Amino acid sequence: MLDQPVRPRRNRKSPVVRDFARETRVGPEHFIYPLFIHDHPSEVAIKSMPGCVRMGLDRMMKEIEGALADRVRSIVLFPAIDEAKKTNGAEEAHNPEGLVPRAIRRIKQELPEVTVVTDVALDPYSAQGHDGLVAPDGRILNDETIEVLVRQAVAQAQAGADIIAPSDMMDGRVGAIRGALDEAGFTEVSILSYTAKYASSFYGPFRDALDSAPKSGDKKTYQMDPANGREALRELELDELEGADMVMVKPAGPYLDVIYRLRQATTLPIAAYQVSGEYAMLKAAAQNGWLDEKKAVLESLLGIRRAGADIILTYYARQASTWLAER
Repeated sequence: MLDQPVRPRRNRKSPVVRDFARETRVGPEHFIYPLFIHDHPSEVAIKSMPGCVRMGLDRMMKEIEGALADRVRSIVLFPAIDEAKKTNGAEEAHNPEGLVPRAIRRIKQELPEVTVVTDVALDPYSAQGHDGLVAPDGRILNDETIEVLVRQAVAQAQAGADIIAPSDMMDGRVGAIRGALDEAGFTEVSILSYTAKYASSFYGPFRDALDSAPKSGDKKTYQMDPANGREALRELELDELEGADMVMVKPAGPYLDVIYRLRQATTLPIAAYQVSGEYAMLKAAAQNGWLDEKKAVLESLLGIRRAGADIILTYYARQASTWLAER
């Protein structure tokens, strides 16, 4: 017999022993569930994201009730704004009677136990489809944009948001939002910063969902270059200094190395967004019979956790929680 005193397979020999040795776990407590909302009673299917819909507020409440039943306790809202309300100044972003503030107030009135995360960026509200204000020459204006983002964040906090998540990637916006929230008395409202948001090709279905694609140009002057990893550490350092409570890497799957780098560099909770393109690929492969959807999805989520994410934003939140409960 082979002289082999060290046999790693002994720690894999049975379900009980494998559980003893398991290093990473994933569960509904790690999920934030993204919801697409609009100001209409009917729902609209998103063709590039099978199973996802734009929904009115009544339907939104039913979906959140279902999420709670599946043990998912946090949602993030993304609004599809009517074209008539989109302007170059994105004024609808901070309308206290706008879609998002009304949605927050209803959730907090009917389901106060739900943790509500809100997106802070101008692209859903901008006639230009950019996350920031656009100058006549096409430049994205950083400091002028922050003034609007601050008003947006305070309006969301006033409505009852628990966590503000700026996704715009303007320099200095975390500090400005933190200062404005504190000044307005919202010291308990958290900031989850999109710290390393890449100019990714995996966002296409999301832009279909919200009709928020840029009308001209691209987002490469403010979102990060997919070729860069070290740069994420610089963004992390700034966000920590400016008062971020949690940080995010987006997308998740193609940037596991970035999640890992941030995990080694910070004690803050790290979120990762399994974005629309990742979801669409898994769905398409499963529908074609090329992948076992349940196994592939749970493995992808486990990989994101193993890389160092504490929180995962995923469109599979409810389904994954159901699958996990079956184990």
